[in-house]
Amino acid sequence: MREEFYKIKRLPPYVFEEVNKVKAKMRAQGADIIDFGMGNPDLPVPPHIIEKLVENARKPRTNRYSASKGISGLRKAMAGYYDRRFGVELNPETEVIATLGSKEGFANIAQAICAPGDVVIAPNPSYPIHAFGFIMAGGVIRHVEAHTPAQYLAGIERAVRHSVPPPIAMILCYPGNPTAQVVDLDFYAEAVRIAKKHNLIIISDMAYSEIYFDDNKPTPSILQIEGAKDCTVEITTLSKTYSMAGFRVGFALGNPVVLAALARVKSYLDYGAYTPIQVAATAALNGPQECVAEMRATYKARRDVLIDSFAKAGWVIDKPEASMFAWTRIPEKFAHLGSVEFAKTLLEKASIAVAPGAGFGEYGDEHVRIALVENEQRIKQAARSIKKIMSE
Repeated sequence: MREEFYKIKRLPPYVFEEVNKVKAKMRAQGADIIDFGMGNPDLPVPPHIIEKLVENARKPRTNRYSASKGISGLRKAMAGYYDRRFGVELNPETEVIATLGSKEGFANIAQAICAPGDVVIAPNPSYPIHAFGFIMAGGVIRHVEAHTPAQYLAGIERAVRHSVPPPIAMILCYPGNPTAQVVDLDFYAEAVRIAKKHNLIIISDMAYSEIYFDDNKPTPSILQIEGAKDCTVEITTLSKTYSMAGFRVGFALGNPVVLAALARVKSYLDYGAYTPIQVAATAALNGPQECVAEMRATYKARRDVLIDSFAKAGWVIDKPEASMFAWTRIPEKFAHLGSVEFAKTLLEKASIAVAPGAGFGEYGDEHVRIALVENEQRIKQAARSIKKIMSE
């Protein structure tokens, strides 16, 4: 039997796996690891959401197959949420699809719109599915350096001019993962202009839209731009907003032509999330939103403790304006190691796990990503360990 398969050969070894192996070995030996590696929310799901899940799980009919594109009530709830939050009107029948998390939504959009050899413009560094979703669909990624939003926009124009065949799509991700960058509506307006000029589809990842730290500057949606729906699909999720990561509830919103293609692909692949989960997600969107503000405040407090305590330990980190991450250069003392070896060094010498920047693309190798998924006491404990290895 053939041992190598076409799509698997196009996927390099998972960079994070090197660090994960060290982490697993240390845990097996009893090590207490302060884990900032994965953006895996540790806060509890709000009680009213859990109650709705349990209530519906007891109903026999809800254990049957669900709807691939999401139950009607959930799609209407998401449309209502976008209207209240962004002032964006969406038709729940044609402009909203529920997905099995944002990651699945991204990968299935790639399957829906990408032919073998199609070129897609992606930021680098960026979350791996942004590139590899299209690579698995047979596409070709044109990486554009994206240490700042302005650098990325300028690079898109250049990439279009020098790509053969012309690109079919461009990817945005703000608040950024891993970079924690934020953008304003002027940025999105320029992105839409570029997309229309070059006949590109925009796929905008908004997974961290509700984790922002200036109450006077909530993060915008690209769909607020007039005419954006002509060329844009936005991907979002309840994973971070309501700490529902394991529920796997995401959404694709916007252009009805792309969403119709996504719906057809999904109809062959899945029957949608478990119905009680979709009902619970509806309750999350339609219910009280104080829980979202409380979670946001918790992440902000953790961010502030991280920045302050790590600075005192000798590691100065730029303060992120949004997301549940800090994206930071490797301390100068360890810069020669690169991100993977530095992450392994942190594990072995300080029992601290971070995500190596190389896992997000070649332009990320001078950085690491720190997730705000440990409480304030554990963050301070990590800072004390970092102070020790910085002084060695």
